[in-house]
Amino acid sequence: MRLGVLDIGSNTVHLLLVDAHPGARPVAFASHKRPLSLIRYLDANGAINAEGQKELTDFVAEAADFARRHNAEDFLAFCTSAIREAANGPEVLDRVTNETGVTLMELTGEQEAAVTYFAVRRWFGWSAKNIMNLDIGGGSMELSMGWDALPAVAYSVPLGAGRLTRDFLPDDPPRPKDVKELRKYIKSELKEPVAVLKEYEKPKLVAATSKTFRSLARICGAAPSAEGPYVKRLLRLEDLRLWSRRLEAMVVEDRALLPGVSEVRAPQVLAGALAAETVMEMLGLEQVRICPWALREGILLRRFDHLMAESREALDVPGPVGSNLPLGAQPHVPGTPNPVGRAAHQH
Repeated sequence: MRLGVLDIGSNTVHLLLVDAHPGARPVAFASHKRPLSLIRYLDANGAINAEGQKELTDFVAEAADFARRHNAEDFLAFCTSAIREAANGPEVLDRVTNETGVTLMELTGEQEAAVTYFAVRRWFGWSAKNIMNLDIGGGSMELSMGWDALPAVAYSVPLGAGRLTRDFLPDDPPRPKDVKELRKYIKSELKEPVAVLKEYEKPKLVAATSKTFRSLARICGAAPSAEGPYVKRLLRLEDLRLWSRRLEAMVVEDRALLPGVSEVRAPQVLAGALAAETVMEMLGLEQVRICPWALREGILLRRFDHLMAESREALDVPGPVGSNLPLGAQPHVPGTPNPVGRAAHQH
């Protein structure tokens, strides 16, 4: 089955098509995205202006057409804090539906945290035991922890890299006074979720998701994405502290030359670094492990599970041998007694 998921984020709008079947890892078929910082289109009242709405609706229509042309059998679209917190969010959602026929599913911050955690759990498996996950997007930061498929606790706080840059770091390079004020604000917003997370048993694995964490890990020496998703990538607090200071002294043009940093994200990588450094310090984390799956993959996996729960296909054994066996039966291996045939004969 080919599924498509359209992610309307704070920095990019991204369509991902994957091929999936029961019991297998979903494999990316195609990706179609465009830089679109909806935060930049906010007016003085916090509403997405007409230009931003047109950019958004044009891409949603383009993405839906892309999915159709590439034979997607299922398609869903969702949006996060950029539209959720806009003053005219409901009107923007209505316009997208009316002009494109696509209904955007609006996720709460806690849902973002939970579904991202779900993807991390699927990636690392049950052997990881209890997992804590951190995610920094353009508009918000999500924190979650748990033992099961979904987290026991999930938080979303307004500490996205784009938001913090816009609100606290208007100068290039930033003024030391502004950086100090930003650090203070981040700590205040993290006080409650950190206190709650610390009440739980220490996690066996601390993961980090999102482009912000991946970029920071790359700056600090982690392997490039070209080496594949199965390379173990870590972000160490010691390295992050050093690079946070360096980023404070750099102008945006120089940040864009760093490995893993695009021109679009260069202005906000410092705010992301400060947020990541602060949350790791407050939680007492010396390092986090980068997970290649995040919110988009979590949405896809949850959707696929739902579709398979309603399908006979989920109960079939894949492959030519035993593909139509009843649930619980075992395929016959040539040269051995046939337990299926024997059971049928006895009845």
